[in-house]
Amino acid sequence: MEAELNTMCIMGMGYVGLPISATWASRGIDVIGVDIDPQIVQRISGGEPHFAEPDLDMLLRAAIQTGKLRVVCRPEPADAFVIAVPTPLCPDKSANLNYVDAATDAIAPLLAPGNIVILESTVPVGTTQRLACRIATQRPDLRLPVSHGVVDVDVNVAHCPERVLPGRTVRELIENDRIIGGMTENCARRAESVYKVFLQANCFLTDAGTAEFVKLAENAFRDVNIAFANELSLICDLLGLNVWRVIDLANRHPRVSILEPGAGVGGHCVAVDPWFIVSSADERARLIRTAREVNDRKPDFIVSQIRERASRFRDPIVACLGVAFKPDVSDTRESPALQITQRLADENLRILVADPKLQELPSQLAGRSNVTFVETGEAVRRADILAILVAHSAFRRIPREEVLQRIVIDATGLFQRPDVRNA
Repeated sequence: MEAELNTMCIMGMGYVGLPISATWASRGIDVIGVDIDPQIVQRISGGEPHFAEPDLDMLLRAAIQTGKLRVVCRPEPADAFVIAVPTPLCPDKSANLNYVDAATDAIAPLLAPGNIVILESTVPVGTTQRLACRIATQRPDLRLPVSHGVVDVDVNVAHCPERVLPGRTVRELIENDRIIGGMTENCARRAESVYKVFLQANCFLTDAGTAEFVKLAENAFRDVNIAFANELSLICDLLGLNVWRVIDLANRHPRVSILEPGAGVGGHCVAVDPWFIVSSADERARLIRTAREVNDRKPDFIVSQIRERASRFRDPIVACLGVAFKPDVSDTRESPALQITQRLADENLRILVADPKLQELPSQLAGRSNVTFVETGEAVRRADILAILVAHSAFRRIPREEVLQRIVIDATGLFQRPDVRNA
């Protein structure tokens, strides 16, 4: 007999935890959202998300107003528990699992027979097993799926990694296929029933370790292919070629699809997750490591280009267009554009920052006397050197003649893409 699902407790009200909480609440589930930051709890409880994401504000307000979503600082008993907390990098590039451990310890005393614990955070292979063993140690009164071949358990445990794109999170939560890795087959089936409450796509059931690695492989694939494009951009610069023209023409081959280079790779997934593979299998992950190193070094190249141009002026003004980690989002996590801007500011250059997706300077730049947040038009007009670091759609409306009056470092190709039909 399938266990009831009336209440859910979601650990972590971040970029994944908050949208999934509001989504489950919209389907009539009583959701308890948990975050350790009282300010975030207060803001969400007022129906206001603490980050920008299309459609989330409306979904959240409805969930709060109907009482289907409550946000608190400590977990409460529920039928299902979902852990969606950060897994940042340690200095040695391994995964910092402190948040996962803390969330596990917080819910362990509340667990009861019939519950399920789902880990959504992106983690190294073996973390779901670690979570189950951690609970089993603290709750010897419960049967956990920690032994090979175990079938009958009191608490099911599964891993279901998030697979959403910032800027499309609310839609993709519902529309994207999910990979569900159970500690047992029954654990996977129970997790599937939890997601089927709102999911309109397919669920693919597997074991927990495979699900953990699938998510890492997806992001490593993106990283390796972006690294190829970024390396092409470095080579083309050396050879005096337009990399955008090279890629556009190469992609006319029916079996070639090269991605676009940029200022580097950012965000909470692609810039981080491949290191989890490297830390687990260093000697066998050589391509993945090299790709990470290529992408991590791309900001160095952009900074060196800007520094060389700046040396031609006595007191240059550098306009940095975009500090988000990707086009048309406000998210600055692991942003190479922000990293570049910070490094230029550290060199005491006069910096103008324009980003139509932000309302103010990120905290890393705030309070610096040599950094000013301005509108895009003003940044272009005042700049001696124009560094286009993020391909926000709004930047496409900048008159080309105004751009070409400045020294331009275009990491995005917005103003370097030729019409190859007439080349």
